[in-house]
Amino acid sequence: MNQDPIIQIRDLYKSFGPIDVLKGIDLDVPGSQCAVVLGGSGSGKSVLIKTIVGLLKADRGTIKVLGERIDLLEGDELDKLRLSIGFLFQSGALFDSMTVSENLMFFLERHLKLPLAEATDRILETLEWVGLPEKLHDYPASLSGGQKKRIALARSVIMAPKILLYDEPTTGLDPVSVRLIADLIVRLQVERGLSSIAITHDLLCAEIIADTVHFLHEGRFIISGSLEEISRFDHPAIVTFFGNETTLTS
Repeated sequence: MNQDPIIQIRDLYKSFGPIDVLKGIDLDVPGSQCAVVLGGSGSGKSVLIKTIVGLLKADRGTIKVLGERIDLLEGDELDKLRLSIGFLFQSGALFDSMTVSENLMFFLERHLKLPLAEATDRILETLEWVGLPEKLHDYPASLSGGQKKRIALARSVIMAPKILLYDEPTTGLDPVSVRLIADLIVRLQVERGLSSIAITHDLLCAEIIADTVHFLHEGRFIISGSLEEISRFDHPAIVTFFGNETTLTS
């Protein structure tokens, strides 16, 4: 039996004044799959992901998330649906004045109001899951770039979301750290059944995590398919984007 996509976008448009950013986006993300959006700077990737979580309002089109029209929701209804969506920011967006434990506890206290013992257990389990239980009482300033990303990912999943949105999840990381983050993203799909959308410039990350890849250029998807299929597509923007990249494997 066919199931409706977890995320379904139809005919999405978004402009800022005279600048048309999104010009008719269609996208389906089935359950337990990751859709990767590639594209050059200024192609509209960040705008797309922000409209999906309701941080920006589309000018036209529909966005259905977990069966609900997120483009029609406001206030408490929108906030309730957002609790099912984790968002990993490019910068990690950790609170510098809080320890790792306090960063994770912040959202549990605010939204779930769990007993302290249960909340502490969840924090420890999540840190174990990202391989950093020893960083419980550290501050972000003492963490490496890869460790910050893993802690930020831990914070994104601490609320047990059904969807994760990744904004450049591996920017600035070395190849070893890229693989660590990418492998965690794959584990989230396999072990927890999460659906996700990732925008990235990192072809190594895309190769590891993507079920489908969509290339965004001048506000539209010009091709969708596997990473290998897209890398071979004869379009000036794609040729420029991939250049002499040799990360793709058979």
